[in-house]
Amino acid sequence: MILQKSIQEVIEASKIEEVVGDFVNLRRRGVNLAGLCPFHHEKTPSFYVSPAKNIFKCFGCAKGGTPVQFVMEHENLSFPDAIRYLARKYKIELEETEATPEVLEEQQLVESLYLVNQFASQFFQDQLVLTDKGKTIGLAYFKHRGFKEETIRKFGLGFAPETGDALTRLAIEKGYSIDLLRSLGLCSSSDRDFFRNRVMFPIHNLSGKVIAFAGRIMNKDPKAPKYINSPETDIYQKSKVLFGAFQAKTAIRKEDACFLVEGYTDVISLHQNGIENVVASSGTSLTIGQIRLIKRFSNNLVILYDGDQAGVRAALRGLDLALEEDMAVRVVILPDGEDPDSFVQKAGKEDFADFIKKNAQDIIQLEAGILLQQSANDPTKRAEMIGHIAHTISRVKNPIRRDEYIRNVRELLQVDEGKLVLEINRILHKEVEKFAHRQELESRGAPASTEHGADTTAPGASEKVISQEFGDGYQEKDIARLLITAGNKRFDSAEEVSVAEYVLMNIEDVLSEFDQPLYKQVVEITYQLVSDKKEVTLDFFLHHPEESIRQLAINVSSSPYEYSENWEKRHDIGLSQNPPEENHRKDAENLIKRFKLRKIRRFKERNAMKMKSLLQANGPEEEIQACMQLHLKLKEIETQLAKDLGTVVLK
Repeated sequence: MILQKSIQEVIEASKIEEVVGDFVNLRRRGVNLAGLCPFHHEKTPSFYVSPAKNIFKCFGCAKGGTPVQFVMEHENLSFPDAIRYLARKYKIELEETEATPEVLEEQQLVESLYLVNQFASQFFQDQLVLTDKGKTIGLAYFKHRGFKEETIRKFGLGFAPETGDALTRLAIEKGYSIDLLRSLGLCSSSDRDFFRNRVMFPIHNLSGKVIAFAGRIMNKDPKAPKYINSPETDIYQKSKVLFGAFQAKTAIRKEDACFLVEGYTDVISLHQNGIENVVASSGTSLTIGQIRLIKRFSNNLVILYDGDQAGVRAALRGLDLALEEDMAVRVVILPDGEDPDSFVQKAGKEDFADFIKKNAQDIIQLEAGILLQQSANDPTKRAEMIGHIAHTISRVKNPIRRDEYIRNVRELLQVDEGKLVLEINRILHKEVEKFAHRQELESRGAPASTEHGADTTAPGASEKVISQEFGDGYQEKDIARLLITAGNKRFDSAEEVSVAEYVLMNIEDVLSEFDQPLYKQVVEITYQLVSDKKEVTLDFFLHHPEESIRQLAINVSSSPYEYSENWEKRHDIGLSQNPPEENHRKDAENLIKRFKLRKIRRFKERNAMKMKSLLQANGPEEEIQACMQLHLKLKEIETQLAKDLGTVVLK
């Protein structure tokens, strides 16, 4: 187990903008940073990072937390493994006590799968550089491709021997489960190695963990496939993974562009030649999951394909999906007989980059040009071509960009713009009808299929995220908010009274009237901290052991909006009031008054009901008089509180 002081050291060292920035392309938005949420599909950023508070919060799906919680959620890790992940990132040496057999047995399946894959990856690497067969077959192949030893190590390339069960036997000897080896596709049901006599390409997730393998055959067997891949598992879904994404993510963000190629060796060769913002779709058409993965780092996609027609058609197959995600897509057709690997080795980095710059074509213009050649003077084919282009343009969500495409295509194809717009509108109208039909099916409780496996959001999902709490619950939440976000601030500098102390002094007599257990718990926790003479800080609540307290702290301390200083700096217009974080005293005073006003009104209602019952039952006169006196007193307090708050009291 990790010692608490080591955990605390990691927590203190971890910066939310650095941790999230490894996975999300963040852009400055005032004092915060914003980007596309990695936990749900969105086209407009609702995911915010606050360096000052060291937290993240998505206002679309409601996920939020600290750096540790981000790693746990994003990488599907337990708390200890998230701490280890961050310790490696910040080069912190952890102090741990020896884990018991019981703790080892409780390790999650996902963690075990990662461990087995890492073992297999190291096995393949050792076979490549430490065995005669590995050197003469595998290493010779990689060197023939021009790969340097440094590049081979960087991508973890390896070799699977021809021996039927070398990996399986060694793994079992080392104590790894045969069931895990089978589930990962490393061995067959007859316990024979799945990868044999192949050079190995490990596939990593965004944090660098090995999640799968691809193996290229080394002998000329016409019956055997050239490449074989790991099966899909709990840690590997092919449609959501791009080869080289781990090695490329920093460069993609820096260059604000992603090159997409077809093969593993293309990625490695470009990377070795200094072009690092490159990934591969592994020979398949782009999927929506892969496009969204790229979009997390850049909106600009450049597809590099061979000059043959098959390569061009492959580029066009992923077109609609990329446009639907509002990405800027260009295609570069390489010279005949060249692929990215061979071309960069011949041309070198500078000439290669220059060729890309000069030959990158907008994908809709490219498609229109290809279809124009194919249709020639055939009216039927030309009509089909225009319909196809209209369908492609209809995928573009940005209306300004869509209009620009319409103008460009009109000039290129010499087609009537009005007819083109009419066809696009017809397609869009049809899509709206289909969407409405799906919504109707969902409202009836019937399943509604979606194209491309795209994410859909149920009508009630957003309501859960921004649910409104009315009545006393809202007032109680406001008290909890103030205690969490400003409990340690000075309420009265002259008397050295904190906001937490002021609030507690003024609600002590009505604490029993709290309806919401969570908000009452925050008050009780605060009371204990004050009693123990400890500071009531936001950080304390953000790292509280109870999940409900942590989430509440995230929610009440996060906002996508902030006060702008531009009015004063640029226009010489001062704010009519201080920003919320500077209004602790006024906020606390009004909050207490609002809270007490609601409670007084509740007391009044109870007292009125009691008085009504006494009158109906001809109860004791002294009790009736006592109720009337209490009613007058409560009315007096209510009137004063309402006056202070500017609220009207109905007679």
